[in-house]
Amino acid sequence: MATCFDGVSHTFSEYLLVPGYSSSDNVPDNVSLKTPLVKYRRGQQPPITINVPLVSAIMQAVSGPKLAVALAQEGGVSFIYGSQTPEDEAAMVREVKTYKAGFVASDSTVTPDMTLQDVLDLKERTHHSTMPVTEDGSPTGKLVGIVTSRDYRPSRDDRSKLVGEFMTPRAQLIVADDQTSLKVANDIIWDNKLNQLPIVDANDHLVALVFRKDYDSHKSNPGELLDAQKRYVVGAGINTRDYADRIPLLVDAGADVLCIDSSEGFSEWQKLTLEWVRKHYGDTVKVGASNVVDAEGFRFLADAGADFVKVGIGGGSICITREQKGIGRGQASALIDVCHARDEYYEQTGVYVPVCSDGGIVYDYHMTLALAMGADFLMLGRYFARFDESPTRRVNVNGSYMKEYWGEGSARARNWARYDLGGKKKLSFVEGVDSYVPYAGPLKENVDNSLLKVRSTMCNCGALDLAELREKAKLTLVSSTSLVEGGAHDVLLKDANQQVSVNFRS
Repeated sequence: MATCFDGVSHTFSEYLLVPGYSSSDNVPDNVSLKTPLVKYRRGQQPPITINVPLVSAIMQAVSGPKLAVALAQEGGVSFIYGSQTPEDEAAMVREVKTYKAGFVASDSTVTPDMTLQDVLDLKERTHHSTMPVTEDGSPTGKLVGIVTSRDYRPSRDDRSKLVGEFMTPRAQLIVADDQTSLKVANDIIWDNKLNQLPIVDANDHLVALVFRKDYDSHKSNPGELLDAQKRYVVGAGINTRDYADRIPLLVDAGADVLCIDSSEGFSEWQKLTLEWVRKHYGDTVKVGASNVVDAEGFRFLADAGADFVKVGIGGGSICITREQKGIGRGQASALIDVCHARDEYYEQTGVYVPVCSDGGIVYDYHMTLALAMGADFLMLGRYFARFDESPTRRVNVNGSYMKEYWGEGSARARNWARYDLGGKKKLSFVEGVDSYVPYAGPLKENVDNSLLKVRSTMCNCGALDLAELREKAKLTLVSSTSLVEGGAHDVLLKDANQQVSVNFRS
């Protein structure tokens, strides 16, 4: 007969935190969100610690180089998606590792023989008004000019006008060589009253752009996550099929941590992958494994050598695994079970294997709940897909700006290796959907706002770090009526379109 778990499978929305005693020291500015990313032994320091407990999902619609840089600037880690060729993934990792803070590679480059209409179309797609002009149109081509919004007037200029006719030519540009530091570049910008400064190599090929605003942004990121060489930390996704070809390329590119991307991690395929890594790299290459939903699954992956274990099946906003296959578990129940197993494993072995909660985060307060339940850090997909830095297009849907978002198990992604159980290399049926999420703007201001809520709630619980939160947190299950009570109710909410008449009585 089948094994039946006691109790109901619960989600984050079914829980609330009960406040604890808050001292005068419990203010958000005093809260530390540092957390281990990979396993370590009792009495030792974790090889990698992140400054905020957020990592981005291993998804085409989420984790590209631009988001990886932006998240590292905030103290978290992005896992570059693995559903691409090993060479392309390694190139993305290398792009992050070679990125110089404040130095931006152009993704809006034009040629002199393109038209004003081409410029306007590119601006619509990228939302960038500054466009370097290179001979071949590549971001590293020979610089021949630059186009900004001050170089043309869409209302008056002919849309067929060539870029070469209205660009600011190279001879009139102030540039700097590729040995210029960010501080010196900023001085040049201010001394010459520039908004941007092209960086070129000895052959006058474009290397990067430095913007006035990016220098200020760099100075405002004291929690940025850097490796020993002062490069941004970045992760990468791998699968259980081509790891022998993929991992050497990712390691050579500089990936700091890898993660096996799988819909179900309690499998021999994961064990074989981890064994191959340990045989060829020992403990020098850090690899997380995923995904499981119970203590048995955690123990299997921990014993197999996983550097962290990812928890969650079917809880993602675009995941339909539960609907298609009937497997999974409520994210809260799964997380609590696995975190108990992690603590037991630590007591028995002296090895602490961090737990990553993957899925089920709908509201910001769910982040704090997941951390209180024991998660060391959170992997988020939908959350990051909404931001400017995600790789997807911003589109207008019925008058509202949205970002495209699709699952790795969707027909669009065709990431067969994530859901493969052996056999033919194809996606037999979908386990994800193609969708839109509301556009939310830049990553930084959204992450800052979300983490302020986390810090504030931790203060309400009397906790100044994540270990103290887990120790002091008091959780209570809530009824459906409690959920209604927790939001605005029994009032008529104000609407900007409402017409209200005021009756003044004398």
